Amino acid sequence: MPIISKKGASMPESPIRKLVPYAEKAYKAGKTVYHLNIGQPDIKTPQVALDAVKIHSLEILAYTRSEGSEGFREKLANYYDKNGIHVNHDDIIVTTGGSEALMFAFGSITDIGDEVIIPEPFYANYNGFSTASGVKVVPVISKIENNFALPPIEEFEKLITPKTKGILICNPGNPTGYLYSKEEIKKLAAIVKKHDLFLISDEVYREFAYDGVSHYSILQEEGLEEHAIVIDSVSKRYSMCGARIGCLVTKNKEVIKTALKFAQARLSPPTLAQIASEAALDTPQSYFDDVIGEYVERRNVLIEELNKIEGLKVANPKGAFYCIAELPIKNSDAFAQWLLESFDVNGETVMVAPAAGFYSTPGVGLNQIRIAYVLNTDSLKKSVNILKEALKVYKD
Repeated sequence: MPIISKKGASMPESPIRKLVPYAEKAYKAGKTVYHLNIGQPDIKTPQVALDAVKIHSLEILAYTRSEGSEGFREKLANYYDKNGIHVNHDDIIVTTGGSEALMFAFGSITDIGDEVIIPEPFYANYNGFSTASGVKVVPVISKIENNFALPPIEEFEKLITPKTKGILICNPGNPTGYLYSKEEIKKLAAIVKKHDLFLISDEVYREFAYDGVSHYSILQEEGLEEHAIVIDSVSKRYSMCGARIGCLVTKNKEVIKTALKFAQARLSPPTLAQIASEAALDTPQSYFDDVIGEYVERRNVLIEELNKIEGLKVANPKGAFYCIAELPIKNSDAFAQWLLESFDVNGETVMVAPAAGFYSTPGVGLNQIRIAYVLNTDSLKKSVNILKEALKVYKD
């Protein structure tokens, strides 16, 4: 029998999606399942984006340019300018989701066996992208006790080797909801300049910043032009996860030139999705004001209810729409499966994402879960009550 590759065998499962078969069985058993496991917003996609696809006049669904249509990239540059990020359309490559943008970044700056330092916990698919790219993730652990703030910069410096090519952050963070301060970004800027590294920032949750604090992009930091690579996406900003449109943004011309070769190899990003995404850029600020207000309310309700559970510890997110909760259990994988297979409250249960998959350090995060507060407040209250009742009877 032919043997699959070592790379394929080492690709990690998604901690977010691997429990789907158990959820499907729960549905078939007649249960209601509250999905706290995946960052699929229930907020409506802006109508202007949907209308753009409905009324297009295309007669041929043709390829676009490999780097994305010029009109879309020009509008993207205008969007960034409004957010204090001054780039032009030639600094942008449109990609099939933020995922492809990160793959292009890895492909452009790393060789097989090179290293990228990432504060953990981090978006679980970073493990998969690094495996697919032959890159070694070198984790630096942030802790729930200080809300998953940036680890001391000395901890990064200890990990830098001749193989280190960059530092990757997610800001605001998935799965933690942590929003890096301007001061923390400046610390990272100083270390990548000192050691001549790249700083990659996944900024797909840029708009989701709470409590009067503004997001500070690495592209706003002077002197970082040759080091900074931003990963972006329309998925969360406009509730357009299915569009699969993202982009790579950098002022480093060599990175753009190299990433373009990867873009040419896959021909072009999807045409209709670009049309929808370009139109979405006309979304009025009132849309975001309403969305942010909704998520702040959801966060406040969720954190307040979780703090009522004895033995549970939760970080207070300042951005995105996730939080990490530490439970009084030993293994959240087993607990998450048990919730779907064996527990309900009046026919209702919850689906959570075990947090160990958001770490690369073995044995860390085993008693933690990620919660996505993408449900309305009533559903969040019911979900937390189910967790509370489940923890009363669950035995490791």
